Amino acid sequence: MLNGSTLEKLSALRLHEMATAWQDQQRIADHAALTFDERFGLLVDAQWLGRENRRLQRALSEARLRLAQASLEAIEHRPQRPIDKAQLRQLATGRWIAEHHNVVITGPTGTGKTFVACALAHQACRTGSRVLYRRVPRLFEELTLAHADGSYTRLLARFARTDVLVLDDWGLAPLRDQDRRDLLEIFDDRYGARSTILTSQLEVEHWHDQLGEATVADAICDRLLHNAHRIALTGPSWRKGDAPLDA
Repeated sequence: MLNGSTLEKLSALRLHEMATAWQDQQRIADHAALTFDERFGLLVDAQWLGRENRRLQRALSEARLRLAQASLEAIEHRPQRPIDKAQLRQLATGRWIAEHHNVVITGPTGTGKTFVACALAHQACRTGSRVLYRRVPRLFEELTLAHADGSYTRLLARFARTDVLVLDDWGLAPLRDQDRRDLLEIFDDRYGARSTILTSQLEVEHWHDQLGEATVADAICDRLLHNAHRIALTGPSWRKGDAPLDA
């Protein structure tokens, strides 16, 4: 009777993981040898882990990553496709997010740009950051619709509030004047206040020409590259092998 009442109260308090762990302790004989503090600590750990798992799932759902399964642990390091392990370990700490730095990932198609970007974004979700993923071609479509239906200011505000904005596949097509102005608005709002991950097949030295209009190009490149950590991926396409990387 006492156990039933306790379970009802734990359920009412929404301490579901703690209730499950407590029931497990009743069934596992080894737990009887533990002290009260040890058993209580296990119950608290179960509840905390459950809450963190739910928070992570909500963050990943909101982020809408193209490769939701991507993680830094899943990145394979091979001689023919070199990647700086020390740099990845440093980025995994999340300090670049706290300092409002950016990450720029370049390389030919198939070298893993999207996977690395999504892995860094996944790590950001783990550490409590709010993340949004957008492919740049789709981003421009979204911005065009926002201009038309009057939601442009709200959309910019949403991007500005996001701790880490992932912009994938930048530089695939020439930009319109409106595209350039929209990019500048996004980067201006985020400069020194939030972090951006950007991937591109274009080498950085070609970005100015891709942007086209010199004054706007200068402003965009300055805001994006001034405090950026650069990752240059090389080697053959991952799609030709069995590694779990994309783009």
